[in-house]
Amino acid sequence: MINNKSINLITNKTDSGKRIDQFISQNTELSRQRISKLIQDGYVSVNEEVITIKKNKIRGDIEKIKIILPKLIEDILKPENISLNILYEDDYILVIDKQSDLVVHPGAGNKTGTLVNAILHHCGKSLSGIGGHIRPGIVHRLDKNTSGLMIIAKNDLAHNNLSKQFMDHGRNGDLERIYDALVWGIPKIGSGKIETQIRRNDRDKTKMMTTNSMKNGKLAITTYKVIEKIYNHKNDPLISQIRCKLYTGRTHQIRVHLDYIGHPVICDQKYGKGFNTKLKSLSNDCQNQLKIDRHALHSSKLSFRHPIGNKPMTFESELPDDLKLLKNMLSGI
Repeated sequence: MINNKSINLITNKTDSGKRIDQFISQNTELSRQRISKLIQDGYVSVNEEVITIKKNKIRGDIEKIKIILPKLIEDILKPENISLNILYEDDYILVIDKQSDLVVHPGAGNKTGTLVNAILHHCGKSLSGIGGHIRPGIVHRLDKNTSGLMIIAKNDLAHNNLSKQFMDHGRNGDLERIYDALVWGIPKIGSGKIETQIRRNDRDKTKMMTTNSMKNGKLAITTYKVIEKIYNHKNDPLISQIRCKLYTGRTHQIRVHLDYIGHPVICDQKYGKGFNTKLKSLSNDCQNQLKIDRHALHSSKLSFRHPIGNKPMTFESELPDDLKLLKNMLSGI
């Protein structure tokens, strides 16, 4: 039974051994993200006993699970009239081509001016309460200075379905995430697979790093293909345009992996910073025209199945003007 305040569920023999969060996900339209938050905040009880650990398992034949839905918090996030390049929209999803220099959601140091604030303004009251707030469902993220394709869920039903697709990473479905990057140098092997463990950098918590430890790291898999090679006037390898496909979704994954193989993303201030001195070889006039202050990474293709109709959908986006200009400028060295 579902009402505006709570959801009441009853388990049976076949549910014994299931995790509580998995059972709730299978029997409601709540997103996994919201379920985790509700459990963590003490809004879920089993046989009238509050639980706060989502990995707890169903033990008996019949157990009563109650999920309290707290009042939605409307005043934390404010709508803001920020321009968005919307490629597709219906009652369930938005597909946008995100501009660089746009943070996806509010956080420390970014309370306003984010993609979430922009979507709140665009969608108004059509959004449901994902995560306990009236806010759009951010299914996946792009770094502030990564441009390109993103999908946003407009309600819990769409969010739950899309989250499952992204968690599967296309292993058993149609999800595909392709990125184009401009990198320093030209890989000797034109295409390949990069498979490492990735974890938080010990010295700088804002960075990630590869590691040999399977205990401390998380598996990260990226494939790449060189699609354009650019040489300088001496015919030495200068830069290349690389197309990457994600098979996992680790923080900064493509940037870390391209740096790992010795070809960091151009203008990346966190990874391969030493290579950015090459930009100084441009004339002063070119440097003034360029003025790029973001890394050269763009989400160029996104494929998935519509969360309601199950229809395959594919969107593509070419390199934005600032990255085209960067490539043209460097081609003239």
